[in-house]
Amino acid sequence: MTRSVEKSDSGVLYVVATPIGNLADITYRAVEVLQSADVVAAEDTRHTSRLFSRYRITTRLVSCHEHNEEQRAQSLVEQMENGASVALVSDAGTPSVSDPGYRIVSAALAAGVRVVPIPGVSAVTAALCASGLPSDHFCFAGFLPKKAKRQQEMLSRLAGTEQTLIFYESTKRLSGLLKLLFQYLGDRQAVVAREITKRHEEFLRGSLSVLIADVEKRDAIKGEVTVLVSGKTPESGDAEQIPQELIAEIRDSLSAREDPPSRLAAKISRKYRISKNRVYRLILDYSDEV
Repeated sequence: MTRSVEKSDSGVLYVVATPIGNLADITYRAVEVLQSADVVAAEDTRHTSRLFSRYRITTRLVSCHEHNEEQRAQSLVEQMENGASVALVSDAGTPSVSDPGYRIVSAALAAGVRVVPIPGVSAVTAALCASGLPSDHFCFAGFLPKKAKRQQEMLSRLAGTEQTLIFYESTKRLSGLLKLLFQYLGDRQAVVAREITKRHEEFLRGSLSVLIADVEKRDAIKGEVTVLVSGKTPESGDAEQIPQELIAEIRDSLSAREDPPSRLAAKISRKYRISKNRVYRLILDYSDEV
């Protein structure tokens, strides 16, 4: 077997892609590097131990997650400066792609340590190649920010791109993500890729409105999820898409006459994260029907 890990006075950092589900989806080179490295920095050592057991890898494991990455980076760089070879892995896929690893890579480069990618599986490309959406140009957006204002800014910015958009999200927040995408991007074609490479792999395809209805009628959705949305086309239009439930709430509130238009606009604006002026104009439009 060819030795994949370099031994030198300066050390080296290997950024190693690992399977996103099916443990057979690992390259020969990745296994060789993990077997030969001096230490493997893993996001969750318990999770990586299962991969090690499958391929009889006995290399020393240390944890490297979002809470200790900065401190761990300093320690690992010191080892590499003394000639050690370090392999960096995340729980699944390619490290530093919406996973810990960025700080270690940056610290290694700043210290003059050579960084070597060991490519392999990524949920982004796995989902994209089977999505049926244009794949010649795409934009990986990762996870949406947690704060509503930053979500609005991000999606407003992405609404104009013609590239296929790719997002990560937990299954618990999938419905909310789809509704936000519908609100800011319109009723575009989309794909929800679930449990990629695993036994219950599933691709849901259709317009965002169809996918929202499909997801909401299910009792529960489990597993890892990647969401892809087609880019802007001339048919997409520039008009802001308004959820039907928002319109229904406006009509119900106007019929009940519980709040004056300005107060109602403020309340609904906060709930649906649409500008107050836009909601106020809708209220005036539907006031004639009451």
